[in-house]
Amino acid sequence: MPPTPYITTSDKISRLCLSRPHLRCPNVTCKGSPLTSLAGSQQTGLRLTLRQRHSSRPISRPDPAMSTAEAGPDDAITEDEIAGVAPAPVPDAVEASRGQRDAFAELMAPKSKHLQEPATLASTRSALTKSFKLRDGLGAYTADPSAFPSSRVIFYDEAFVAIHDLYPKSTVHTLLLPRSQRSRLHPFDAFEDPEFLAAVQAETARLRGLVAKELQRRYGRFSARDQLREAVLDGNMEWDGAKPLPVGRNWEKEVLVGIHAHPSMNDLHVHVLSRDMMSECMRHRKHYQSFNTPFLVDVADFPLAPDDPRRQPGHGADLNGDMRCWRCGKNFGNQFKKLKEHLAQEFEEWKRE
Repeated sequence: MPPTPYITTSDKISRLCLSRPHLRCPNVTCKGSPLTSLAGSQQTGLRLTLRQRHSSRPISRPDPAMSTAEAGPDDAITEDEIAGVAPAPVPDAVEASRGQRDAFAELMAPKSKHLQEPATLASTRSALTKSFKLRDGLGAYTADPSAFPSSRVIFYDEAFVAIHDLYPKSTVHTLLLPRSQRSRLHPFDAFEDPEFLAAVQAETARLRGLVAKELQRRYGRFSARDQLREAVLDGNMEWDGAKPLPVGRNWEKEVLVGIHAHPSMNDLHVHVLSRDMMSECMRHRKHYQSFNTPFLVDVADFPLAPDDPRRQPGHGADLNGDMRCWRCGKNFGNQFKKLKEHLAQEFEEWKRE
């Protein structure tokens, strides 16, 4: 019998419709057409429709362990980030690159400024979230995802919640949160359950695809490998509307997926983020190292062998080692400022690939 989720809902989530006009998802309620005119090269926005109906099943309460905000040597985030009081970027609406937003832009971006999340702790969102503080903070999202605006929660159902990371370390940084009692375990232990692991891997693949679509939407016009596709979308090339758009660059290869060997938050969460490492929230050496060393363990690598070195303690060594550019491999030692300057240059080159 699978573990009881924090809260049972009967949410229905609209699936993403990025197909051609003649292909429609049979399981969604969409407002608008998936794709209007290729000649006009504008995709219509589809709104994520959620129908919430909470049951009376009790919510699992977090354990008191690791409730302190004090950051240890193996933590990948700061004390202020653990407490949820560090400066966070304002979730500005993402501008459409051409005319109207496409479906994924509607899913991923805030709908309007008045819906942007105010500066408030997750634990103060509702009666169901009030006990989730400090290292238990992510539990607020699985306990009552409907209490959060679309600028924070991307989608949710009975088994999972996907959110934007409050302190993103890349241009697109999301988290997948299982709504399961196994989520209170360390990922190494939680993923020993084959059924649970399979469910997490499947949902992670879905979220990875969404992040890849967002990267293509944002940066496809700069990419050499996306030029044909962009020419069609911009109306500069005739295209049979019954045919799929040119595939172009494989943006899924530009997405990192994994868990931290030493999680700083108590609830299991999978990072799904773009490869670029460009964010105002990447302020410390450990922020960068936690995604560019064995400290990040790919979900696809599970189940880990009993003697896998990533199971061993002492992950602070990964965070404190020499910093190397993820793209060219240049060693910056402990010169974080120079690395950041270098990454800004690499970001422009990466977009143009």
